[in-house]
Amino acid sequence: MTALLLVGIVLALLILRQPLLVILMSVAAYIHIVWGQAKLDYIIEDMWVGLDKEVILSIPLFILCGNVMTRGSIAQRLINILASITRPLPGGMAVACVLSCAVFAAISGSSIVTMLAIGSIMYPAMRQAGYNLNFTLGAIMSGGTLGIIIPPSIPMIIYGLVTETSVTDLFAAGFGPGILLTVVLSIYSVWVNRHMPTERFDFAHFKKAFRNGIWSAMMPVILLGGIYTGYFTATEAAAVALCYAMLVEVFIHRELKFSDFYKVVLDTSKLGGSLFPVLAIALSLNIILTEHRVPQMLVTAIQGYITSPLMFMLIVNLLLLLVGCLMTTGEAILVLAPLLAPVAAAYGYDKVIFGLIMILNLEIGYLTPPVGLNLIVAMSAFKQPFGRLCIAAIPFILLMMFCLALVIWQPWIAMYFVNGKF
Repeated sequence: MTALLLVGIVLALLILRQPLLVILMSVAAYIHIVWGQAKLDYIIEDMWVGLDKEVILSIPLFILCGNVMTRGSIAQRLINILASITRPLPGGMAVACVLSCAVFAAISGSSIVTMLAIGSIMYPAMRQAGYNLNFTLGAIMSGGTLGIIIPPSIPMIIYGLVTETSVTDLFAAGFGPGILLTVVLSIYSVWVNRHMPTERFDFAHFKKAFRNGIWSAMMPVILLGGIYTGYFTATEAAAVALCYAMLVEVFIHRELKFSDFYKVVLDTSKLGGSLFPVLAIALSLNIILTEHRVPQMLVTAIQGYITSPLMFMLIVNLLLLLVGCLMTTGEAILVLAPLLAPVAAAYGYDKVIFGLIMILNLEIGYLTPPVGLNLIVAMSAFKQPFGRLCIAAIPFILLMMFCLALVIWQPWIAMYFVNGKF
C-alpha cells in the first residue's frame, strides 16, 4: 500500500508538470517519513553526507573553465590547427568540426559548452564554404555530444558519485567510445561531402596556426596527462584546467579581461544553483534506499522475470533511449543509476562499463525530441526551426546507435584503457 501511494504521488507530480527537484524532494520526504523513523531532519543530514565529497568540487570548476574558454579564443585556435591539417580531405572543414569538438570536449566536460564554443565558429564557416545546411547542423550538434563521453565528463562525475564508482576509471573508459564516435563521425563527414573541393596541404599555414594555438593545444595534454599519470585527481585536474585557461586567455591571448570574469562566474553560479540542490536530494535519497536494501530487492524482483543478461541489456537500452528523450542526462543519471547499476552488476556487467553504456544512451538523448538539449540550444544559437534540427540529427543518431551497439557487443573498446588492460 505504501509503495502504491508513493507511485501515486510521483504520477500526480508528473501530471502537474512539477520540476525534478520537487519530485525528488517529495519522494525523499515520503520515504524518510514511512521508512526512516519519521524524522525529516534526516534528509538534511543525508544531504550533507552525500555532498561531503571532494570530487563534487570538480563539477563547478569544469563548468567555469568551459565558460572561460567559450568567451576566449582557445576554441578558435584549436579549430585553426585542425582545419589546416584536414584541408586535403573531402569535407575537410566538417572533419575539423568533429575533431575540434572532440579536443574541446577533453577540456570542458560539457556537451552544451562544446557545441556552442565550436558551433559558433564552424556554423557560419561551413555554410559559407557551401556545406549542406542539414549536414552542418547535424555535425555540430552530434559533435557537441562528445563533450559528455570524452573525459573529463560532468555526467561521468555524477554517475561516479551516485554509484560509488571510480571517476578516474570512468574517464579512462570514455576514451575508447569517444575515439570510436569521433572516427565514425569523421568518416561519415568525408563520405557525405566526397564531392566537395579539396585544398592542398600548406605547411606554412599549419605552422602559423600551430604557433598561434600551441597554448590551446597543450591544455588537453596537460589535463589528461596529469589525471592518468596520477599527478592530479579529477578535482585537482579541474582546478588546474581553470587556472591554465585563465592564464592563457588573460595574459597570453589577452582575449579575456578581468572585468569579464564576473559575468562568467555569474553564469556558472546560475547553472550550479539548478544542479546542486537536485544532486543533494538525489544523494540523500540514494543513502536511505541503500540502507533499506532497495537495490537488492529490485535485483531479486527483476531476476525473477529476466534470466538472460542479453535480454536485460536490451530492455535497459530501450528504457534509457526513451528516458533520454524525456529527461536531461544529469536528471536521468541521478534517478536511474543508483537503481540500475546494482541490477546490471547482478547480470555480470561491471559498474564502469555499465556507466559508459548508460552515458552513451543518454548522449543520444541530446539529439532526440522533445527534451534534446542540443536541439533546444541549437534552435536558439543557429536560429533554425526545431523540426529542421530534428531531421538534421537523424543520420547522426543512427551512427551513434551503431557505436553504442558496438561497445555493448565488444566492451573491450571501453575497458581497454581502464588500468591499461582488457
